[in-house]
Amino acid sequence: MTTDAAPPVRNPRLARRQVATVALLMAGYTGYYFCRSNFPVCAPMIREELARGGMSPDDAKIGLGSIITIGALAYAAGKFLGGGVTDRLGGSRIYLAGMLGSIFFTLAFALGGTLPAFLATSVGNRFAQSLGWVGIVRVVSRWFPYNRFGTVMGFVSLSYLFGDALSRKFMKILLDYDFTWRGIYCTTAAVLGAMFVLNLIFLRESPADVGEPEPEPNPDNLFGREGAEAKSSGLASILGPLFRSRAFWCACLLSIGLTLLRETFQNWTPLYFKDDLGFTDAEAADKSAWFPFFGGISVLLVGFLSDRLGRGGRALVIAAGLLAATVALFFLAIRVPHGTAFGPAAVVALIGFLLVGPYSFLAGAVALDFGGKKGSAAAAGIIDGVSYIGAMLSGLFMAKVSVAFGWSGAFAVLALVALLTGAVGIFFYWDQRRGLRA
Repeated sequence: MTTDAAPPVRNPRLARRQVATVALLMAGYTGYYFCRSNFPVCAPMIREELARGGMSPDDAKIGLGSIITIGALAYAAGKFLGGGVTDRLGGSRIYLAGMLGSIFFTLAFALGGTLPAFLATSVGNRFAQSLGWVGIVRVVSRWFPYNRFGTVMGFVSLSYLFGDALSRKFMKILLDYDFTWRGIYCTTAAVLGAMFVLNLIFLRESPADVGEPEPEPNPDNLFGREGAEAKSSGLASILGPLFRSRAFWCACLLSIGLTLLRETFQNWTPLYFKDDLGFTDAEAADKSAWFPFFGGISVLLVGFLSDRLGRGGRALVIAAGLLAATVALFFLAIRVPHGTAFGPAAVVALIGFLLVGPYSFLAGAVALDFGGKKGSAAAAGIIDGVSYIGAMLSGLFMAKVSVAFGWSGAFAVLALVALLTGAVGIFFYWDQRRGLRA
């Protein structure tokens, strides 16, 4: 991406408002993850409850995988529907609506007791949660200049990385105090409720709402001069330039592969630690937080770096991270670090560092680069939406692979996925170097 924009004139009042906007978005999306990470943390207890009801442990595991898979489908559908709607209705409205929906379905899940009830309420929650990120992207496109997208979205992405880690640590404390999984669900809904009130009061859609000018979008955006306009537009005029871009389709393929990798670790790490390494439920919840924590460090570093590498910088970071992660996953597959329980947990943390930063670009800074102010939410919705093909595979498919071939077989499959996705990253780098509209 080009980074040759003239330095902006210092505006202390706007700068303070921008910092406040980032803080509100981070706090709110952290709350979203309290109502998302509760499922993988509570999965061992939910599996045991289903087993006490007559299901075998393996059947219960497959049932939980089905919830992940169908929930990912609902999440993807929400992304596709929500992106274009958000570009028309505004980011802050959609962002707040997603919060309310997630609170409702989290509480409804806690009232359930059967696999069908868990499935229905989980699907509703995932659909509501899909609205949060596209709302964030739309708001950021209005508040910040394009040569700070990587850094700003890096900070905002901490909300789902450190937020994930923080929520798991928080739930570990609740487990230490003998909370049931239903108690955890109700508590996490209350946390998101507090974040909803905070954002409802203070979040604004645009600097224009507080009497400040809006910054210019990336001049390389796929809409050209129209990308500087935030006015509502027909869906065809938004989708056409995106679908005609080869670089955009490369970004979609990258999103599928990276999401399969990330969601597998997000959803299955506690069970892997418990089944393969012998951790307790609380230990597994605690150590599983390493993946998003070190991923969060990665997001900050590579976001700052990509803004300074210029055109092609984001793609270069993505390809390098994927190829390095291939090696780490291969080591897990052949059980190289399994001399102690610390070894595999450390490698999982390393994989989080290598993958989560590149993952955060795609539906964040890259979508903003593609869409400008006109189509940023649509670009984010499509890139993030197609990614949940990977998320669906991370559920039922990876559950079946781990049951049939063990965790070593699952890591071998993930190593192959990382290698193939890294190859796509190289093609994406070539396209970015030529310019998005080339």
